Amino acid sequence: MLALAVLGLGVATYLTYVHYAGIKPACTAGQSCVKVQTSQWSKLDGVPVALIGLIGYVVILATLLARDREETRLATLGVTLIGFGFSAYLTYRELFSIHAVCEWCASSAVIMTVLLCCAIARYVRTPSAAAATVHGVATSSPRAAR
Repeated sequence: MLALAVLGLGVATYLTYVHYAGIKPACTAGQSCVKVQTSQWSKLDGVPVALIGLIGYVVILATLLARDREETRLATLGVTLIGFGFSAYLTYRELFSIHAVCEWCASSAVIMTVLLCCAIARYVRTPSAAAATVHGVATSSPRAAR
């Protein structure tokens, strides 16, 4: 998950740089990336969605680097769910409003989707401290240390 978050951070950083530098993004799909990057949906209340994505990936990375606890796993799940929903909305706008697909944006949406799937699996498969204690899995008790 860390590698995916860093990859997403790289994509979002590049798109944020492109926005503020006022340059055209590298794009193999002709002018699709430019069309998406300059559309009315490229900003949310004046804030570039690339910057929002960058902040989102930084928060995801922070939750992954924090101590592994149920709360941090839930935070990762929550942030990736929000990121997935936002990416889905933006992909909808690309397809049905802008009629162009930015490959950088699509790659970020795929990364966010995979991160969400991993966050769900991580949250569901890792037992909570209460459940682990009930089922006798806890290893921090004095009895388990003997």
